Amino acid sequence: MSRRRSAEQRVVLPDPKYKSVLVTKFINGLMGSGKKSVAERIFYSSLSMIEQKTQGDGLEVFEKAIENVKPVLEVRSRRVGGATYQVPIEVRVNRKQALALRWIIGYAKARPGKSMAEKLAAELVAAAAKEGGSIKKREDTHRMAEANKAFAHFRW
Repeated sequence: MSRRRSAEQRVVLPDPKYKSVLVTKFINGLMGSGKKSVAERIFYSSLSMIEQKTQGDGLEVFEKAIENVKPVLEVRSRRVGGATYQVPIEVRVNRKQALALRWIIGYAKARPGKSMAEKLAAELVAAAAKEGGSIKKREDTHRMAEANKAFAHFRW
């Protein structure tokens, strides 16, 4: 952590198709080796697959999935007198969003399936319905924070 000044937040431009900053952040998280056009193609085709499956708006399903996966609490390690405690803390807004995006992308990649677009579409639909790997990760995080509630007085 720098003693001088905090790092300034970079401005992320909205994506050209949906005019959404959240979509741009998701595409950037999905991107590998700087291949943004490939990541955009995967994301947009997965949204069109979602629209075909659910007969609804793909962007709404995407936003609902992100909202469902966002964690409220997490645990951070805190060393007090030679012992390490898992201290539950509330998650900041930026970190909530970053964790949700990271978890959805990670569990979509881990899914068995044909193409990445199909796996991503399946994970987004599952997350919107409050099921799937990313929702389980959120519940595990909350359960861990709940179990360590006794150490909340070590919060800094």
